[in-house]
Amino acid sequence: MHIVVCIKQVPDSAQIRVHPVTNTIMRQGVPTIINPYDLFALEEAMRLRDKFGGEVTVLTMGPPSAEDSLRKALTFGADRAVLLTDRFFAGSDTLATSFALATAITKIGETYGVPDLVFTGKQTIDGDTAQVGPGIAKRLGLIQVTYVAKVADFDPAGRTITLERRAEGGTQVLKSKLPCLVAMLEATNEIRRGSMENALRAARADVVKWSAKDAGVQDMSKCGLKGSPTIVKRVFAPSARAEKAKFIEAPEGGNLAEALIAEVFARQPNLEADLTALARGF
Repeated sequence: MHIVVCIKQVPDSAQIRVHPVTNTIMRQGVPTIINPYDLFALEEAMRLRDKFGGEVTVLTMGPPSAEDSLRKALTFGADRAVLLTDRFFAGSDTLATSFALATAITKIGETYGVPDLVFTGKQTIDGDTAQVGPGIAKRLGLIQVTYVAKVADFDPAGRTITLERRAEGGTQVLKSKLPCLVAMLEATNEIRRGSMENALRAARADVVKWSAKDAGVQDMSKCGLKGSPTIVKRVFAPSARAEKAKFIEAPEGGNLAEALIAEVFARQPNLEADLTALARGF
């Protein structure tokens, strides 16, 4: 069995800054980490490998410095790491990113064996779109299951996987054929501590580095800024509200709900009349 896990190196959100002119995230001088959501995907992939055998290949697209995150993944226990890095990928939005990663996964399949599963995190903490995973699945023609909270069952002989998917109002239990793409939610497992053996192996390992040409990208117009129709008009931190929250105490012997309703009506003089008119309309 072969599992590919897509991860991303992201700025530490606790120290993130936004450029005042370009409205883009300033990555220079900001510590980087593996996207937290991707760690849950990596751990789930390694648990399946440990139980059923096979290999876990970790893939990322980014600058040469993203090799650090791949070596970290190797420390946790991944078998192989592939870095997709090229100046043509600079400025990629989710559309261009999913194109490049899907192309690289196809190349990985040709080189190391077609993946049975592709794991991603639900989203990244820097982009927060949750679009790359589904974009990869669409481009590769894979069944996709998003917002996965648990891998309930896996049948390698029957080539099926049963997943618990979080949905509004409850949990869906879905059974899918392989191959498929699984996007994991946060807090679904606990990432293991890297062993000394894996740490030494990660330090010595050769991270596979592919340019766009190496990965099999033929249409460069679909990469980087040229292949990114998304335009970020402005990024800003929300300003603090001037009005402070008001603490309302329940009157002695009274009802807190009634006190809250009375305060709402006091702050919104026309609300009662609007609600009455709306009720009459029904």
